[in-house]
Amino acid sequence: MQLSELPIIQAPMAGGPSTPELTAAVARAGGFGFLVAGYRSPAQLLDVIAATRKLSAAPFGVNIFYPSTPADLRPVRAFAQLIQPESDRLGVSVGQPHWDDDAFEEKLEVAETERVGVVSFTFGCPTSHTVDVLHSAGCRVAVTVTSGQEAAFAEDAGADLLVVQGTEAGGHQGSFLELTPNATPLLILLDEVRASCHTPLVGSGGVMTHADAAEVLSKGAFAVQVGTAFLCCPEAGTSATFRRALLERVYPDTVLIRAFTGRYARGLANEFAQKYGDAAPEAYPEIHHLTRPLRAAATAAGDPSIPNLWAGQGWRTVTSESAEAITLRIAADLR
Repeated sequence: MQLSELPIIQAPMAGGPSTPELTAAVARAGGFGFLVAGYRSPAQLLDVIAATRKLSAAPFGVNIFYPSTPADLRPVRAFAQLIQPESDRLGVSVGQPHWDDDAFEEKLEVAETERVGVVSFTFGCPTSHTVDVLHSAGCRVAVTVTSGQEAAFAEDAGADLLVVQGTEAGGHQGSFLELTPNATPLLILLDEVRASCHTPLVGSGGVMTHADAAEVLSKGAFAVQVGTAFLCCPEAGTSATFRRALLERVYPDTVLIRAFTGRYARGLANEFAQKYGDAAPEAYPEIHHLTRPLRAAATAAGDPSIPNLWAGQGWRTVTSESAEAITLRIAADLR
């Protein structure tokens, strides 16, 4: 399978970093870009699709969050009491925890109507009926998987490609059958999935350099998905607070926790991450809504100690180069 000239796929990064400008820049370099539907309304998704098409005629993808199951709010409220001191310090109230499906059906309809090149799913696997509908609209379907079992599930549903996500990846883990932390390195996971599945594979997690990409491709992936490497490029919508934390190496390492959103995700080990770790219950998006006002206030104030600073394990090599330069550097000699 080939989506673009170069075997480089720009990872969808919800919450700000993914922009039409980033998607178009990666496409100009010969890679394949993604827009995010997560945390956007259907109308906003339509807007960014239109904006991307004004910048580039190249095909691109849209990533959609698969809905979770509503959580018990009692432990969520207990966690709210635990983080109250942070709320008091920032002078904002914690958010109202609630469940929603992020307008899943409406965003599916947008992707179908707009006939985007690839529709990818994170946090779950679409039904075979949904896959058929998207195929009828000319869309390929991708599913993020973190185990051989999830890969087989997605293959049975008719997915056209599997985004195999290793533990090194920044941001949320896309697990959906087992929500325990995925500790399997990407290269090992690729071997596991390739042994039992025949669907084309994309390797995701820790790819920052040409050497990283070459190693992943040698394991049978037809392309690599790159996210963290683009966080500080000028085309990304990453906040100034987040950029500074990355470029100035404010924190020494990354950590895999669910304190920010109620789902396991990898990010820089700032004070909030170190203090609350896994104290939050498994409750997405309830915890996400609970902590969002705190994270937004801290980001606006230039305080990196509170926000989620999603980053993969290779984050120390982040640069402020253009997205085109980053794509070409990673993809050198990989055509």
